[in-house]
Amino acid sequence: MAALSALYPQPLWQWFEQICAIPHPSKHEQALSKHIQDWAGNLGLNVVEDKVGNLIIKKPATPGMENRKPVVIQAHLDMVPQKNADKVHDFTKDPIEAYVDGDWVTANGTTLGADNGIGMASALAILGSSEIKHGPLEVLLTIDEEAGMTGAFGLEPGMLEAEILINTDSEQEGEIYMGCAGGVDAEFSVPVSWQSVAADSKAVTLSLSGLKGGHSGVNIHLGRGNANKLLARFLVAEAQELQLQLSELAGGSLRNAIPREAAVTLCLPASKVDLLQQKIKVFEQLAQTELAAVEPAIKFSLREATLPEQVMTAVSQQALLNLLHACPNGVMRMSDDVPGVTETSLNMGVISTNENQVQVLCLIRSLIDSGREHVETMLASLAQLAGAEVTFSGAYPGWKPDPDSAVMKIVNDTYQDIYHKQPVIMVIHAGLECGLFKKPYPEMDMVSIGPTIRYPHGPDEMVNIETVGQYWQLLLAVLERIPPKN
Repeated sequence: MAALSALYPQPLWQWFEQICAIPHPSKHEQALSKHIQDWAGNLGLNVVEDKVGNLIIKKPATPGMENRKPVVIQAHLDMVPQKNADKVHDFTKDPIEAYVDGDWVTANGTTLGADNGIGMASALAILGSSEIKHGPLEVLLTIDEEAGMTGAFGLEPGMLEAEILINTDSEQEGEIYMGCAGGVDAEFSVPVSWQSVAADSKAVTLSLSGLKGGHSGVNIHLGRGNANKLLARFLVAEAQELQLQLSELAGGSLRNAIPREAAVTLCLPASKVDLLQQKIKVFEQLAQTELAAVEPAIKFSLREATLPEQVMTAVSQQALLNLLHACPNGVMRMSDDVPGVTETSLNMGVISTNENQVQVLCLIRSLIDSGREHVETMLASLAQLAGAEVTFSGAYPGWKPDPDSAVMKIVNDTYQDIYHKQPVIMVIHAGLECGLFKKPYPEMDMVSIGPTIRYPHGPDEMVNIETVGQYWQLLLAVLERIPPKN
């Protein structure tokens, strides 16, 4: 990673190197948090770790700016742990292997963690500088944003003094975000009964790989393949003719990432294995044709497996496959208020097989509560038809746009003055933490900016080097322009 520290702006990239070197997937942010706390303490900064593990670091204003409105720069400590199937990597122990690839920084076979490591690095670089001008400054680093927004849910009133919050979790330079979608997790529990394996059966594992995956909010409108849905589609079509008996079904790893891979272990009569191979080739060609523009590397593979002790009963299997095949997925509706932005979506993120049930974890996102509630009722109806249960948890609110936001105007005007062009004011179909911050801090004025990040939540994640510099320049200029207190 030596080349990273030579990039502009150096203080930011030097911090990003440190962040990549310390494992910090969701639920495992402690080592990075301690590193930051020790560093800030050595600088004499005020550091507080709240009850849930968020870090709040306070720095006095630079001379002459003591009367400015206090600002908090906010990022999240955790990153999404996704890797390619052939990559040996333990996200709780191994560093991220980041490197420069032309105009981008990416990682070797894993997610990079630019989401939200670049934003975190910018905040820490500002804290460490004696030259950057700013008023009273706070940095808020939340935990577990990617896996449940635990930190944002747990933030209490009175911890922050700031009147303005700058969220750094946006992913497109030239766009300023003033609102975001809310969301809720939906988990199906599909009961499963088991039976003995039929005589003269052969066990095989059918795998689907090569999909791009990506962020289930930012990338959901791109029409990428969902490995869980594609595999269910094949099984529904062919299970009866091939006398397939499912033993284990698994796909995806995170509810907020479009699943790139899925696999099923199944049994079938030995005499039908050749026909299965033929049908896989036909379906693979069909999928490649349908998704040619977005999934050029889609691939099915079949390998021999150890004969399992039991398989699903026909009734259980049919109910499961019907639910998986019928479950909606992808864009449900585009927004009328914000052209080009998804209003409501659903991602079937994770399938796992347990002793007595198959669990299916989905994430519903919507800019409006009624849109989210509509999808919830659809899933409840589907569960009832399939004889399954569905529970909804972890609901978080959207961030309602404020057209009169003062900080939005400052960022907008500053961007135009620096780059001589109009930025795009946007609402993002992803879950920023701003909506949750509004509960303990209802009067706080908020905005979200960031560099261009491609394919977050997947191993193709990359961040554009030039836009990191542009984001940095905008952030510093905005801090200088924060007005005096009323």
